[in-house]
Amino acid sequence: MRSTRFIPRPTLLLVSLLLPLTVLLSPVGAVTPSGLPNATRTPGALNLAVTQNTISSTICVPGYTKRIRPPESYTYALKVQQLHSGYSVNGDVLIHDYEEDHLIALEIGGNPTSVKNLWPEPWRGGATTKWNASVKDRLENRLHQLVCYGNLPLATAQHAMATNWEAAYLHYVGPLG
Repeated sequence: MRSTRFIPRPTLLLVSLLLPLTVLLSPVGAVTPSGLPNATRTPGALNLAVTQNTISSTICVPGYTKRIRPPESYTYALKVQQLHSGYSVNGDVLIHDYEEDHLIALEIGGNPTSVKNLWPEPWRGGATTKWNASVKDRLENRLHQLVCYGNLPLATAQHAMATNWEAAYLHYVGPLG
């Protein structure tokens, strides 16, 4: 005979009251502990000059990203603004613990300056997660290689990065090691 667990009504009432409260008290736009950006604030944005037909004259040309990368003064100011508006991990707002990064990497046609494509990605310190900027860099390089060698459509790489770069890492690079 299968037993069922009885949960007293006061417990259910307490949970139903506290759960919405924890959501309300969470920092607005915080990065998830996994390292993924807030999908509402950073959904990703594309560079419209980069298409499957233009990759041989854009992203697959050595030095391309250096020419389009925004200046550090722009990304630094944006990182400061985002961190102080609640976009942080574990409440860590130390600027040097983050790298302002492109969700859809420049190497696969991400927009260089759109705030929809930039977020303070955990790097070290209190913001450290196993899914950090150095891990994402390996995925960016792998997707760039696959796209430029013709082994992966550009749109597939962009979609993988924009929807869940951690899952894309496991699929295209392999387990964290």
